Amino acid sequence: MNYTPYTSLSLLQTLVLLLLMAACTADGKTDSKAAPQKALPVTRVMATDTVLHREYVADIQALRNVELRARVEGFLEKIYVDEGQPVKKGQLLFRLNDEEYRAEVAKATANLESAVAESKARELEVERLKTLVEKKVIAESELKVAQARLKATHARIEEARSAQTNAQQRLSYTSIRAPFDGIIDRIPFKMGSLINHGTLLTTVSDVSGVYVYFNVSEGEYLEHVKSRLTEEEQQSTSVNLVLADGTLYAHAGSIETMQGEFQASTGSIAFRARFPNPNALLKHGATGKVRMASRIEGALLVPQKSVFEIQDKYYVFTVDSANLVHMKNFVPQTRLSHYYIVASGLQAGDRIVFEGIQEIQDGMKIVPKPVGKDSVVAL
Repeated sequence: MNYTPYTSLSLLQTLVLLLLMAACTADGKTDSKAAPQKALPVTRVMATDTVLHREYVADIQALRNVELRARVEGFLEKIYVDEGQPVKKGQLLFRLNDEEYRAEVAKATANLESAVAESKARELEVERLKTLVEKKVIAESELKVAQARLKATHARIEEARSAQTNAQQRLSYTSIRAPFDGIIDRIPFKMGSLINHGTLLTTVSDVSGVYVYFNVSEGEYLEHVKSRLTEEEQQSTSVNLVLADGTLYAHAGSIETMQGEFQASTGSIAFRARFPNPNALLKHGATGKVRMASRIEGALLVPQKSVFEIQDKYYVFTVDSANLVHMKNFVPQTRLSHYYIVASGLQAGDRIVFEGIQEIQDGMKIVPKPVGKDSVVAL
């Protein structure tokens, strides 16, 4: 075979091309083998005693909330207070026209005086007849008749005195006074209105403190009771109140009591807490939320950063002894600050990927970078 300069050049070009392809292939294999594994922060599922805060819809009621109703009828002659005004015990609030009731008192007093006068006259007659009987001027039977008449006057005195007391009582009902220190509610009537027996005039609320009622599920009730061994501990539990505008009420309250049975329709039981109300900020009928703390022993905590959801199920990436990651489902009990409390699916000490879960897939191998408990977001 004859080799020309062109043939030699062609062979040389082919050889160079083959060498370049081999070099590229070798470099590719080297790069593939040397591809770095992802270094990701890894933490452990923690078991720790913690305090869980739960919130419950609350109904706020005054310590005392009393309706003031008319006990007699008459025209509303005077209103001494205004709506929303604080009042003191015994303070005069309303007055009804009392002319009729004063007349009744005068009549009853006159009847009593008449009965007393008649009784005195009968006493004198009895004394006179006693003397005549002793002298045997009259028969003893006449004395006995006089004594019976005297007893009858005593009965009439008691009857007249009772009528006078009733008349005076009815007269006193024309003056309506505050039964205790409190705040006046709405007054629906104006002066001159005809008030019937039983008519609601206003309501007085004692808001020096308030009762706050809220319902707790059976499970949470048992959790609360078990975490406090004595009844005194259960009833002295400090609770906080979140107001309707979302702010925290400045004063803490305490649980005083709870109902004796669960409501069949809801499966819940009512608690009653008491809160001080020095500035009268809380009003009867207001709403809010009670925030109650429950102690949980050995709670399993998983950082929320480590968790992702798929179709309403919760997952983490666990890391095995070979540093391979595995997608694992767990059931959360509730949230606590930046953590989930685990109900089932994970155990204390399990290694899980702390951050960067969007960068990995099930079965990948990683380089774990341990993250200490102090580095995880504080409770």
